[in-house]
Amino acid sequence: MITLLLIFFPLIAALLLLSVKGEQVKNIALGAAIVEFIISIFALTQFQHNAEVQFDFNTPWINSLGINFYVGIDGISMLMVLLTTFLVPIIILTSFKTEYKNPSLFYSLILAMQMALIGVFVSLDGFLFYVFWELALIPIYFICLLWGGENRAKITFKFFVYTLSGSLVMLGGLIYLYQHTEGLHTFNIAALYKAGQGLDATHQGYVFIAMFMAFAIKMPIFPFHTWQPDTYTVAPTQGTMMLSGIMLKMGTYGLIRWLLPLAPLGVGEWGYIAIILSAIGIVYASCIAIVQKDFKRLIAYSSIAHVGLISAGILAMNIQGLQGGMIQMLSHGVNVVGLFFIVDLIQKRTGTRDIASLGGIRNVNPQFAVLFLFVLLGSVALPLTNGFIGEFLLLNGLYQYSVWITAFAGLSVILGAVYMLRSYQSIMLGETNSITSTFAPLAGSEKAVLLILCAAIIAFGIYPKPLLDISGPAIEKLLSSIAH
Repeated sequence: MITLLLIFFPLIAALLLLSVKGEQVKNIALGAAIVEFIISIFALTQFQHNAEVQFDFNTPWINSLGINFYVGIDGISMLMVLLTTFLVPIIILTSFKTEYKNPSLFYSLILAMQMALIGVFVSLDGFLFYVFWELALIPIYFICLLWGGENRAKITFKFFVYTLSGSLVMLGGLIYLYQHTEGLHTFNIAALYKAGQGLDATHQGYVFIAMFMAFAIKMPIFPFHTWQPDTYTVAPTQGTMMLSGIMLKMGTYGLIRWLLPLAPLGVGEWGYIAIILSAIGIVYASCIAIVQKDFKRLIAYSSIAHVGLISAGILAMNIQGLQGGMIQMLSHGVNVVGLFFIVDLIQKRTGTRDIASLGGIRNVNPQFAVLFLFVLLGSVALPLTNGFIGEFLLLNGLYQYSVWITAFAGLSVILGAVYMLRSYQSIMLGETNSITSTFAPLAGSEKAVLLILCAAIIAFGIYPKPLLDISGPAIEKLLSSIAH
Protein backbone atom coordinates (compact mmCIF):
# COMPACT_ATOMS: atom_id res chain seq x y z
CA MET A 1 0.00 0.00 0.00
CA ILE A 2 2.93 2.36 0.59
CA THR A 3 3.85 2.14 -3.09
CA LEU A 4 0.29 2.95 -4.18
CA LEU A 5 0.24 5.89 -1.77
CA LEU A 6 3.52 7.18 -3.21
CA ILE A 7 2.04 7.04 -6.72
CA PHE A 8 -1.47 8.38 -6.16
CA PHE A 9 -1.05 10.92 -3.34
CA PRO A 10 0.62 13.53 -5.59
CA LEU A 11 -2.03 12.90 -8.27
CA ILE A 12 -4.87 13.49 -5.79
CA ALA A 13 -3.08 16.60 -4.50
CA ALA A 14 -2.65 17.84 -8.09
CA LEU A 15 -6.36 17.45 -8.84
CA LEU A 16 -7.39 19.17 -5.61
CA LEU A 17 -4.95 22.00 -6.26
CA LEU A 18 -6.79 22.92 -9.46
CA SER A 19 -9.67 24.26 -7.36
CA VAL A 20 -7.45 26.41 -5.12
CA LYS A 21 -7.06 30.10 -5.86
CA GLY A 22 -4.76 32.83 -4.58
CA GLU A 23 -1.49 32.87 -2.70
CA GLN A 24 -2.15 29.71 -0.70
CA VAL A 25 -1.59 27.59 -3.84
CA LYS A 26 2.20 27.60 -3.30
CA ASN A 27 1.91 26.65 0.35
CA ILE A 28 -0.53 23.81 -0.32
CA ALA A 29 1.65 22.48 -3.16
CA LEU A 30 4.71 22.61 -0.91
CA GLY A 31 2.80 20.93 1.91
CA ALA A 32 1.67 18.10 -0.39
CA ALA A 33 5.23 17.59 -1.66
CA ILE A 34 6.57 17.48 1.92
CA VAL A 35 3.92 14.90 2.90
CA GLU A 36 5.02 12.80 -0.10
CA PHE A 37 8.63 13.04 1.10
CA ILE A 38 7.56 11.95 4.60
CA ILE A 39 5.78 8.93 3.08
CA SER A 40 9.01 7.99 1.25
CA ILE A 41 11.02 8.36 4.49
CA PHE A 42 8.50 6.10 6.24
CA ALA A 43 8.95 3.58 3.42
CA LEU A 44 12.71 3.81 3.91
CA THR A 45 12.38 3.08 7.65
CA GLN A 46 10.38 -0.07 6.81
CA PHE A 47 12.69 -1.10 3.96
CA GLN A 48 14.78 -4.23 4.48
CA HIS A 49 18.29 -3.95 3.05
CA ASN A 50 18.11 -6.99 0.83
CA ALA A 51 17.66 -7.73 -2.86
CA GLU A 52 13.93 -8.48 -2.74
CA VAL A 53 11.07 -6.37 -4.07
CA GLN A 54 9.12 -4.91 -1.15
CA PHE A 55 5.81 -3.05 -0.70
CA ASP A 56 4.62 -4.72 -3.92
CA PHE A 57 1.09 -4.59 -5.26
CA ASN A 58 0.00 -6.80 -8.15
CA THR A 59 -3.48 -6.97 -9.62
CA PRO A 60 -4.79 -7.75 -13.14
CA TRP A 61 -5.33 -4.60 -15.19
CA ILE A 62 -5.93 -5.65 -18.82
CA ASN A 63 -6.36 -9.38 -18.31
CA SER A 64 -6.80 -10.33 -21.95
CA LEU A 65 -3.33 -8.97 -22.78
CA GLY A 66 -1.57 -10.21 -19.66
CA ILE A 67 -1.05 -6.67 -18.34
CA ASN A 68 -1.01 -6.21 -14.56
CA PHE A 69 -0.85 -3.15 -12.36
CA TYR A 70 2.33 -4.47 -10.75
CA VAL A 71 4.45 -2.10 -8.68
CA GLY A 72 7.04 -2.56 -5.97
CA ILE A 73 10.26 -1.17 -4.53
CA ASP A 74 13.74 -2.68 -4.32
CA GLY A 75 17.01 -0.91 -3.49
CA ILE A 76 17.37 0.56 -6.98
CA SER A 77 13.82 1.95 -6.95
CA MET A 78 14.16 3.17 -3.37
CA LEU A 79 16.98 5.56 -4.19
CA MET A 80 15.10 7.00 -7.17
CA VAL A 81 11.91 7.45 -5.12
CA LEU A 82 13.93 9.25 -2.43
CA LEU A 83 15.56 11.50 -5.03
CA THR A 84 12.18 12.40 -6.55
CA THR A 85 10.40 13.09 -3.27
CA PHE A 86 13.40 15.04 -1.91
CA LEU A 87 13.77 17.31 -4.94
CA VAL A 88 10.12 18.13 -5.71
CA PRO A 89 9.48 20.14 -2.49
CA ILE A 90 12.78 21.94 -3.04
CA ILE A 91 11.80 22.73 -6.64
CA ILE A 92 8.44 24.10 -5.45
CA LEU A 93 10.20 26.15 -2.75
CA THR A 94 12.47 27.74 -5.38
CA SER A 95 9.38 29.28 -6.99
CA PHE A 96 8.16 31.13 -3.89
CA LYS A 97 9.62 34.47 -5.05
CA THR A 98 8.33 34.02 -8.61
CA GLU A 99 4.83 34.85 -9.79
CA TYR A 100 3.39 32.55 -12.43
CA LYS A 101 0.17 33.12 -14.33
CA ASN A 102 -2.43 30.48 -13.33
CA PRO A 103 -0.36 29.09 -10.42
CA SER A 104 -2.87 26.36 -9.54
CA LEU A 105 -2.33 24.74 -12.96
CA PHE A 106 1.45 25.22 -12.75
CA TYR A 107 1.81 23.45 -9.40
CA SER A 108 -0.76 20.80 -10.33
CA LEU A 109 1.37 19.89 -13.35
CA ILE A 110 4.49 19.59 -11.17
CA LEU A 111 2.70 17.21 -8.77
CA ALA A 112 1.17 15.24 -11.66
CA MET A 113 4.64 14.85 -13.13
CA GLN A 114 5.90 13.62 -9.76
CA MET A 115 3.20 10.93 -9.82
CA ALA A 116 4.34 9.73 -13.26
CA LEU A 117 8.02 9.78 -12.28
CA ILE A 118 7.37 7.69 -9.17
CA GLY A 119 5.35 5.32 -11.37
CA VAL A 120 8.28 4.86 -13.74
CA PHE A 121 10.61 4.01 -10.85
CA VAL A 122 8.31 1.43 -9.21
CA SER A 123 6.72 -0.29 -12.24
CA LEU A 124 7.34 -4.02 -12.49
CA ASP A 125 5.20 -4.54 -15.59
CA GLY A 126 6.61 -3.53 -18.96
CA PHE A 127 3.39 -1.99 -20.30
CA LEU A 128 2.76 -0.10 -17.04
CA PHE A 129 6.33 1.21 -17.20
CA TYR A 130 5.65 2.49 -20.71
CA VAL A 131 2.38 4.15 -19.62
CA PHE A 132 4.06 6.05 -16.78
CA TRP A 133 7.01 6.85 -19.06
CA GLU A 134 4.64 8.61 -21.49
CA LEU A 135 2.56 10.21 -18.74
CA ALA A 136 5.67 11.96 -17.39
CA LEU A 137 6.07 13.73 -20.75
CA ILE A 138 2.65 15.41 -20.73
CA PRO A 139 2.98 17.72 -17.67
CA ILE A 140 6.49 18.90 -18.58
CA TYR A 141 5.35 19.59 -22.14
CA PHE A 142 2.66 21.97 -20.88
CA ILE A 143 4.96 23.51 -18.24
CA CYS A 144 7.47 24.42 -20.96
CA LEU A 145 4.80 25.43 -23.50
CA LEU A 146 2.77 27.68 -21.19
CA TRP A 147 5.48 29.24 -19.02
CA GLY A 148 8.61 28.93 -21.18
CA GLY A 149 10.67 31.66 -22.82
CA GLU A 150 11.20 32.80 -26.37
CA ASN A 151 10.45 30.32 -29.20
CA ARG A 152 8.99 27.94 -26.64
CA ALA A 153 6.35 26.47 -28.96
CA LYS A 154 8.88 25.38 -31.59
CA ILE A 155 11.48 24.16 -29.08
CA THR A 156 8.96 22.29 -26.91
CA PHE A 157 7.43 20.60 -29.96
CA LYS A 158 10.90 19.35 -30.99
CA PHE A 159 11.44 17.99 -27.47
CA PHE A 160 8.03 16.27 -27.51
CA VAL A 161 8.55 14.66 -30.93
CA TYR A 162 12.09 13.51 -30.08
CA THR A 163 11.13 11.82 -26.82
CA LEU A 164 7.86 10.39 -28.12
CA SER A 165 9.65 8.83 -31.11
CA GLY A 166 12.15 7.12 -28.81
CA SER A 167 9.33 5.89 -26.57
CA LEU A 168 7.49 4.27 -29.47
CA VAL A 169 10.64 2.39 -30.50
CA MET A 170 10.94 1.18 -26.89
CA LEU A 171 7.31 0.01 -26.96
CA GLY A 172 8.13 -1.98 -30.08
CA GLY A 173 10.97 -3.68 -28.21
CA LEU A 174 8.72 -4.50 -25.25
CA ILE A 175 6.02 -5.94 -27.53
CA TYR A 176 8.66 -8.06 -29.30
CA LEU A 177 9.72 -9.50 -25.93
CA TYR A 178 6.05 -9.96 -24.95
CA GLN A 179 5.65 -12.21 -27.99
CA HIS A 180 8.52 -14.38 -26.70
CA THR A 181 7.29 -14.97 -23.14
CA GLU A 182 6.90 -18.73 -23.66
CA GLY A 183 3.19 -18.70 -24.43
CA LEU A 184 2.39 -16.71 -21.29
CA HIS A 185 2.00 -13.41 -23.16
CA THR A 186 2.65 -11.23 -20.16
CA PHE A 187 4.48 -7.97 -19.53
CA ASN A 188 5.64 -9.12 -16.08
CA ILE A 189 9.22 -7.92 -15.61
CA ALA A 190 10.57 -11.36 -14.63
CA ALA A 191 8.95 -12.97 -17.68
CA LEU A 192 10.36 -10.26 -19.96
CA TYR A 193 13.83 -10.76 -18.46
CA LYS A 194 13.59 -14.50 -19.14
CA ALA A 195 12.30 -13.92 -22.68
CA GLY A 196 15.06 -11.43 -23.48
CA GLN A 197 17.84 -13.60 -22.10
CA GLY A 198 16.47 -16.58 -24.02
CA LEU A 199 17.07 -14.84 -27.37
CA ASP A 200 20.28 -15.24 -29.35
CA ALA A 201 22.81 -12.41 -29.55
CA THR A 202 21.44 -11.05 -32.84
CA HIS A 203 17.87 -10.71 -31.60
CA GLN A 204 19.03 -9.34 -28.25
CA GLY A 205 20.89 -6.76 -30.31
CA TYR A 206 17.56 -5.64 -31.82
CA VAL A 207 16.07 -5.33 -28.34
CA PHE A 208 19.14 -3.40 -27.17
CA ILE A 209 18.82 -0.89 -30.02
CA ALA A 210 15.08 -0.41 -29.44
CA MET A 211 15.43 0.16 -25.69
CA PHE A 212 18.65 2.15 -25.88
CA MET A 213 17.18 4.64 -28.35
CA ALA A 214 14.49 5.67 -25.85
CA PHE A 215 16.88 5.91 -22.93
CA ALA A 216 19.61 7.69 -24.93
CA ILE A 217 17.15 10.40 -26.04
CA LYS A 218 15.78 10.87 -22.53
CA MET A 219 19.19 11.24 -20.83
CA PRO A 220 20.35 12.49 -23.46
CA ILE A 221 23.68 11.29 -24.84
CA PHE A 222 25.49 12.19 -28.07
CA PRO A 223 24.17 12.39 -30.81
CA PHE A 224 20.60 12.27 -29.43
CA HIS A 225 21.12 15.41 -27.35
CA THR A 226 20.13 18.17 -29.78
CA TRP A 227 16.75 18.84 -28.12
CA GLN A 228 18.27 19.33 -24.68
CA PRO A 229 20.19 22.66 -24.55
CA ASP A 230 17.34 24.64 -26.13
CA THR A 231 14.67 22.97 -24.00
CA TYR A 232 16.60 23.44 -20.74
CA THR A 233 17.29 27.08 -21.62
CA VAL A 234 13.77 28.04 -22.69
CA ALA A 235 11.90 26.14 -19.93
CA PRO A 236 10.91 28.00 -16.76
CA THR A 237 13.42 27.37 -13.97
CA GLN A 238 11.24 24.82 -12.16
CA GLY A 239 10.62 22.99 -15.45
CA THR A 240 14.35 22.84 -16.13
CA MET A 241 14.89 21.46 -12.61
CA MET A 242 12.28 18.74 -13.12
CA LEU A 243 13.82 17.81 -16.47
CA SER A 244 17.46 17.78 -15.35
CA GLY A 245 17.12 16.79 -11.71
CA ILE A 246 14.67 13.91 -12.08
CA MET A 247 13.28 13.26 -15.56
CA LEU A 248 16.59 12.47 -17.26
CA LYS A 249 17.14 9.85 -14.53
CA MET A 250 14.35 7.88 -16.18
CA GLY A 251 16.86 7.14 -18.93
CA THR A 252 19.74 6.10 -16.69
CA TYR A 253 17.36 4.11 -14.46
CA GLY A 254 16.01 2.42 -17.61
CA LEU A 255 19.52 1.25 -18.50
CA ILE A 256 19.86 -0.51 -15.15
CA ARG A 257 16.33 -1.81 -14.62
CA TRP A 258 15.44 -2.77 -18.18
CA LEU A 259 18.23 -2.67 -20.75
CA LEU A 260 20.98 -4.69 -19.03
CA PRO A 261 18.79 -7.61 -17.83
CA LEU A 262 16.63 -7.72 -20.98
CA ALA A 263 19.50 -7.93 -23.46
CA PRO A 264 22.86 -8.78 -21.81
CA LEU A 265 24.20 -10.35 -25.02
CA GLY A 266 22.96 -7.30 -26.93
CA VAL A 267 24.92 -5.10 -24.52
CA GLY A 268 27.95 -7.31 -25.12
CA GLU A 269 27.57 -6.90 -28.89
CA TRP A 270 26.51 -3.24 -29.16
CA GLY A 271 27.36 -1.80 -25.77
CA TYR A 272 30.84 -0.67 -26.80
CA ILE A 273 29.32 1.63 -29.43
CA ALA A 274 26.98 3.09 -26.80
CA ILE A 275 29.92 3.57 -24.41
CA ILE A 276 31.98 5.28 -27.11
CA LEU A 277 29.04 7.60 -27.92
CA SER A 278 28.69 8.38 -24.21
CA ALA A 279 32.42 9.14 -23.94
CA ILE A 280 32.34 11.35 -27.05
CA GLY A 281 29.39 13.21 -25.55
CA ILE A 282 31.32 13.82 -22.32
CA VAL A 283 34.17 15.64 -24.05
CA TYR A 284 32.03 17.22 -26.77
CA ALA A 285 29.55 18.74 -24.30
CA SER A 286 32.34 19.84 -21.97
CA CYS A 287 34.16 21.65 -24.78
CA ILE A 288 30.94 23.40 -25.85
CA ALA A 289 30.23 24.35 -22.23
CA ILE A 290 33.63 26.07 -22.02
CA VAL A 291 32.72 28.55 -24.79
CA GLN A 292 29.17 29.30 -23.64
CA LYS A 293 28.30 32.90 -22.80
CA ASP A 294 24.86 32.10 -21.30
CA PHE A 295 25.32 30.56 -17.83
CA LYS A 296 22.07 28.54 -18.03
CA ARG A 297 23.11 27.06 -21.35
CA LEU A 298 26.53 26.22 -19.88
CA ILE A 299 24.85 24.20 -17.12
CA ALA A 300 22.69 22.45 -19.74
CA TYR A 301 25.79 21.25 -21.62
CA SER A 302 27.52 20.27 -18.38
CA SER A 303 24.53 18.02 -17.65
CA ILE A 304 25.11 16.16 -20.95
CA ALA A 305 28.72 15.57 -19.91
CA HIS A 306 27.77 14.24 -16.46
CA VAL A 307 25.08 11.94 -17.83
CA GLY A 308 27.46 10.62 -20.49
CA LEU A 309 29.76 9.36 -17.75
CA ILE A 310 26.83 7.77 -15.87
CA SER A 311 25.72 5.99 -19.05
CA ALA A 312 29.22 4.72 -19.86
CA GLY A 313 29.77 3.44 -16.31
CA ILE A 314 26.44 1.59 -16.23
CA LEU A 315 27.04 -0.05 -19.63
CA ALA A 316 30.40 -1.38 -18.38
CA MET A 317 28.19 -3.89 -16.52
CA ASN A 318 30.10 -4.31 -13.28
CA ILE A 319 29.28 -3.59 -9.63
CA GLN A 320 31.41 -0.45 -9.44
CA GLY A 321 29.91 1.04 -12.58
CA LEU A 322 26.32 0.35 -11.53
CA GLN A 323 26.81 1.54 -7.95
CA GLY A 324 28.58 4.62 -9.27
CA GLY A 325 25.68 5.22 -11.65
CA MET A 326 23.15 5.04 -8.81
CA ILE A 327 25.10 7.40 -6.55
CA GLN A 328 25.86 9.83 -9.38
CA MET A 329 22.18 9.96 -10.37
CA LEU A 330 21.41 11.24 -6.88
CA SER A 331 24.39 13.60 -6.78
CA HIS A 332 23.72 15.02 -10.22
CA GLY A 333 20.07 15.58 -9.32
CA VAL A 334 20.96 17.58 -6.22
CA ASN A 335 23.80 19.53 -7.84
CA VAL A 336 22.06 20.44 -11.08
CA VAL A 337 18.94 21.68 -9.26
CA GLY A 338 21.24 23.86 -7.15
CA LEU A 339 23.06 25.22 -10.21
CA PHE A 340 19.88 26.06 -12.12
CA PHE A 341 18.50 27.78 -9.01
CA ILE A 342 21.68 29.85 -8.79
CA VAL A 343 21.23 30.84 -12.44
CA ASP A 344 17.66 31.89 -11.62
CA LEU A 345 18.76 33.95 -8.59
CA ILE A 346 21.38 35.76 -10.66
CA GLN A 347 19.02 36.45 -13.54
CA LYS A 348 16.28 37.81 -11.26
CA ARG A 349 18.68 40.21 -9.56
CA THR A 350 20.69 41.35 -12.58
CA GLY A 351 18.39 40.78 -15.54
CA THR A 352 21.03 38.79 -17.41
CA ARG A 353 22.62 35.33 -17.67
CA ASP A 354 25.54 36.59 -19.75
CA ILE A 355 28.68 35.55 -17.89
CA ALA A 356 30.85 38.37 -19.25
CA SER A 357 28.35 41.03 -18.08
CA LEU A 358 28.57 39.92 -14.45
CA GLY A 359 31.31 40.10 -11.84
CA GLY A 360 32.04 41.02 -8.24
CA ILE A 361 28.86 39.56 -6.72
CA ARG A 362 30.95 38.17 -3.84
CA ASN A 363 31.73 41.75 -2.78
CA VAL A 364 28.02 42.52 -2.44
CA ASN A 365 26.71 39.17 -1.18
CA PRO A 366 29.46 36.96 0.30
CA GLN A 367 26.91 34.53 1.78
CA PHE A 368 25.57 33.73 -1.68
CA ALA A 369 29.15 33.34 -2.96
CA VAL A 370 29.91 30.68 -0.33
CA LEU A 371 26.72 28.69 -0.99
CA PHE A 372 27.32 28.88 -4.75
CA LEU A 373 30.87 27.59 -4.20
CA PHE A 374 29.64 24.53 -2.27
CA VAL A 375 27.24 23.59 -5.08
CA LEU A 376 29.96 24.16 -7.68
CA LEU A 377 32.48 21.98 -5.82
CA GLY A 378 29.91 19.16 -5.66
CA SER A 379 29.45 19.50 -9.41
CA VAL A 380 33.20 19.24 -10.13
CA ALA A 381 33.46 16.20 -7.80
CA LEU A 382 35.80 17.59 -5.17
CA PRO A 383 36.64 14.87 -2.61
CA LEU A 384 34.26 14.95 0.39
CA THR A 385 31.43 16.27 -1.78
CA ASN A 386 28.61 14.09 -3.12
CA GLY A 387 29.91 14.24 -6.71
CA PHE A 388 33.22 12.56 -5.86
CA ILE A 389 32.17 9.08 -4.78
CA GLY A 390 29.87 8.52 -7.78
CA GLU A 391 32.43 9.79 -10.28
CA PHE A 392 35.20 7.70 -8.68
CA LEU A 393 33.11 4.51 -8.85
CA LEU A 394 32.04 5.23 -12.44
CA LEU A 395 35.62 5.74 -13.60
CA ASN A 396 36.66 2.62 -11.66
CA GLY A 397 33.95 0.55 -13.36
CA LEU A 398 34.77 1.99 -16.77
CA TYR A 399 38.50 1.31 -16.20
CA GLN A 400 37.70 -2.39 -15.83
CA TYR A 401 36.02 -2.21 -19.24
CA SER A 402 38.63 -0.16 -21.13
CA VAL A 403 41.64 1.84 -20.00
CA TRP A 404 41.62 3.98 -23.16
CA ILE A 405 37.95 4.91 -22.97
CA THR A 406 38.43 5.74 -19.29
CA ALA A 407 41.34 8.02 -20.10
CA PHE A 408 39.21 9.84 -22.68
CA ALA A 409 36.09 10.01 -20.49
CA GLY A 410 38.21 11.10 -17.53
CA LEU A 411 38.88 14.37 -19.31
CA SER A 412 35.46 15.39 -17.97
CA VAL A 413 37.05 15.88 -14.55
CA ILE A 414 39.52 18.43 -15.93
CA LEU A 415 37.17 20.10 -18.40
CA GLY A 416 34.38 20.32 -15.81
CA ALA A 417 36.69 22.14 -13.43
CA VAL A 418 37.70 24.50 -16.26
CA TYR A 419 34.23 25.69 -17.26
CA MET A 420 32.76 25.75 -13.74
CA LEU A 421 35.66 27.54 -12.03
CA ARG A 422 36.04 30.01 -14.91
CA SER A 423 32.36 30.87 -14.79
CA TYR A 424 32.51 31.28 -11.00
CA GLN A 425 35.50 33.58 -11.36
CA SER A 426 33.75 35.73 -13.97
CA ILE A 427 30.43 35.92 -12.12
CA MET A 428 31.43 36.14 -8.47
CA LEU A 429 34.96 37.54 -8.28
CA GLY A 430 36.61 40.75 -9.47
CA GLU A 431 35.08 44.20 -9.28
CA THR A 432 31.37 44.93 -9.17
CA ASN A 433 29.77 46.81 -12.05
CA SER A 434 26.54 48.70 -12.63
CA ILE A 435 24.64 45.41 -13.06
CA THR A 436 25.91 43.59 -9.96
CA SER A 437 26.49 46.44 -7.49
CA THR A 438 22.87 46.28 -6.27
CA PHE A 439 22.68 42.46 -5.99
CA ALA A 440 19.94 41.91 -3.40
CA PRO A 441 20.32 39.68 -0.32
CA LEU A 442 18.84 36.18 -0.37
CA ALA A 443 15.24 35.80 0.81
CA GLY A 444 14.42 33.24 3.50
CA SER A 445 13.05 30.61 1.07
CA GLU A 446 16.04 31.09 -1.27
CA LYS A 447 18.51 30.67 1.56
CA ALA A 448 16.65 27.58 2.82
CA VAL A 449 16.90 25.88 -0.60
CA LEU A 450 20.64 26.45 -0.91
CA LEU A 451 21.35 25.42 2.68
CA ILE A 452 19.40 22.16 2.28
CA LEU A 453 21.20 21.35 -0.98
CA CYS A 454 24.63 22.21 0.48
CA ALA A 455 23.92 20.03 3.52
CA ALA A 456 23.08 17.09 1.21
CA ILE A 457 26.23 17.72 -0.88
CA ILE A 458 28.45 17.60 2.20
CA ALA A 459 26.64 14.84 4.13
CA PHE A 460 26.63 12.28 1.31
CA GLY A 461 30.13 13.30 0.24
CA ILE A 462 31.50 12.51 3.68
CA TYR A 463 29.35 9.42 4.36
CA PRO A 464 27.80 7.78 1.26
CA LYS A 465 27.56 4.32 2.87
CA PRO A 466 23.79 4.43 3.62
CA LEU A 467 23.04 5.03 -0.06
CA LEU A 468 25.39 2.26 -1.20
CA ASP A 469 23.84 -0.13 1.33
CA ILE A 470 20.33 0.50 -0.02
CA SER A 471 21.11 -0.22 -3.68
CA GLY A 472 23.96 -2.75 -3.26
CA PRO A 473 22.01 -6.02 -2.78
CA ALA A 474 19.59 -5.30 -5.65
CA ILE A 475 22.45 -4.46 -8.02
CA GLU A 476 24.37 -7.60 -7.05
CA LYS A 477 21.25 -9.70 -7.68
CA LEU A 478 20.72 -8.04 -11.06
CA LEU A 479 24.32 -8.69 -12.14
CA SER A 480 24.09 -12.26 -10.90
CA SER A 481 20.92 -12.88 -12.92
CA ILE A 482 22.64 -11.54 -16.04
CA ALA A 483 25.70 -13.74 -15.49
CA HIS A 484 23.51 -16.83 -15.32
